[in-house]
Amino acid sequence: MASSSSLLSEEQFLCSICLDVFKEPVSTSCGHNFCIACVTKYWDSNDLCQCPLCKETFYTRPELRVNTAFREVVEHFKRMTDEGKDCPANPGKVACDVCTGTRLKALAKRVIADSMQVFTALVRSIEKSQVEVSDVIEKKQKAAERQAEGLIKELEHEITELKRRSTELEQLSHTEDHLQLLQSFTSLVCTPPSTKDWSEISVHSDLCVGTVRTAVSQLEEMLNKEMEKLLPEVKLKRIQQYAGDVTLDPDTAHPNLILSEDGKQVRCGETVRNLPDNPKRFDRFAIVLGKDCFSSGRFYYEVMVKGKTKWTLGVARESIDRKRNISLSPEDGLWTVLLRDGNVHKASTYPPFLLSLKEKPQKVGVFVDYEEGQVSFYDVEARSHIYSFTGCTFTEKLYPLFSPCNHAGGKNLAPLIISSVNHTD
Repeated sequence: MASSSSLLSEEQFLCSICLDVFKEPVSTSCGHNFCIACVTKYWDSNDLCQCPLCKETFYTRPELRVNTAFREVVEHFKRMTDEGKDCPANPGKVACDVCTGTRLKALAKRVIADSMQVFTALVRSIEKSQVEVSDVIEKKQKAAERQAEGLIKELEHEITELKRRSTELEQLSHTEDHLQLLQSFTSLVCTPPSTKDWSEISVHSDLCVGTVRTAVSQLEEMLNKEMEKLLPEVKLKRIQQYAGDVTLDPDTAHPNLILSEDGKQVRCGETVRNLPDNPKRFDRFAIVLGKDCFSSGRFYYEVMVKGKTKWTLGVARESIDRKRNISLSPEDGLWTVLLRDGNVHKASTYPPFLLSLKEKPQKVGVFVDYEEGQVSFYDVEARSHIYSFTGCTFTEKLYPLFSPCNHAGGKNLAPLIISSVNHTD
């Protein structure tokens, strides 16, 4: 039976609706946490949109977003519970409440420190963006003022000309010289003044809305990049927890490829082997897939690419065409990063995106978040981010994809090696 301290620790990670450990936790404005599915179902079944705990009423249904920092803490708690690590204070025994609590506190501190880094960068960027937006608005204002001044001068010129004509007509109306009247009438009345159609002219007074909207969009994009730049090492440590045991599937391997007996290495041979044809085998590209597929959640694996001048790594959807020429891009169901010519790294977007890397990766980590629609690549030894495909929509099973490419006359004989992941706390 769990002790009271253990129950207290567990309760902090239980949803008050389903009474189970949080799954995709969200936070309401009143400060309470629930599983996103639980609170959504609760609100769908009630007339009022209230907090299930404190009953605070929300007159507009809140837009729920997963609390990613808290989700990381919950998942760490679940891992600690499932793995049953030895207790440092009592070797050989399952981790006690004190040790579990200590680890959770340490993780929480790291999450807070990471968050502070991101928010500090965000504040700096907001301040910079504010200055830039103010500068843009000021320039637009001056341009609008110059435009208005030009229009005013043009309008004043037309008014002056019309007044002149009006005065001449007034004087002409009192003349008794009929010949002069006829001549002047022809020039003043029959030849109208050249004037502009002012009904179509306007000076835009909305100087800030579009500018601010653009600045906010740029700020959001910058924040995503800043997070990747500031937290790659911390993020890599976390995603390594999702490492799976990946083994190559010989039934999918192109006839040129040679696999090791344990299914952990693949290299390109110098001759095409006579292998039985099957629907799963690649005929046009030197590709082999992993045996296990993924259709939900997150998974991660690492591949040694040291000594190679060409390679391609990533994931592929199950229905990929294996018998014809295809592009290594999301349009054809592949999300990959590749090396060509020894030092040219690209993301296989369409068109390909050239990557600027400080170092040539020796070991590459591949991470997929199925629900989030994300495929990310990391330089494991440099603990740095290489590239991410985001906003993807996955509707099929995904398979790890490996291509050692051709042997390039003996220059690219080194194998791709699926390596074990070095888990870190």
